[in-house]
Amino acid sequence: MKTESAVEFPTPTRVHVALAVRDAARATAFYRALFGQEPTKVRPGYAKFEVLDPPLNLALNETPQAVAPPLPQHFGIQVQRHAGIDVVADRLRAAGYGGEVEGQVTCCYAVQDKIWFTDPDGHRWELFIVTEADSPVHSRGQVGPRELAAPPCCGPQASASEPAPTETAQEASDEPCCAPTCCS
Repeated sequence: MKTESAVEFPTPTRVHVALAVRDAARATAFYRALFGQEPTKVRPGYAKFEVLDPPLNLALNETPQAVAPPLPQHFGIQVQRHAGIDVVADRLRAAGYGGEVEGQVTCCYAVQDKIWFTDPDGHRWELFIVTEADSPVHSRGQVGPRELAAPPCCGPQASASEPAPTETAQEASDEPCCAPTCCS
């Protein structure tokens, strides 16, 4: 029995995520833009990305009827420097994937800057940096010229064109609006 991995990677561990996708080629194009690299393995109906930063083994398995609810709420990549968000966001936009930018939002009891992207199958990805590690509330809309309503937590916030409430029921209760899934 082998005791060492046949695949080398620079960290002691890495996360493996397998996603069901309707069209492996279409999904591969999105993840190529997200990670800025080619897949390490491509087979009919399958692609695998072995990403160094963040350490991730992502498998895309084509299953035409696959992406029916419930999907995971979302996936995220946390960065240590704001430039990390900008580099990936620019790459995704250049590949034709628009993003939803959020500045200074409270999510999972921390203040964050983030941008959201959606792959062709509806899997939501956030790229984020924590700018304040502790906040007294679980989630709150964007901080800036106006407070925005928070949707279900850990998802893109309301747009600036929507009316801004003075306080949401969520903010008044300070209770989590959902399970803490996007915590930092």
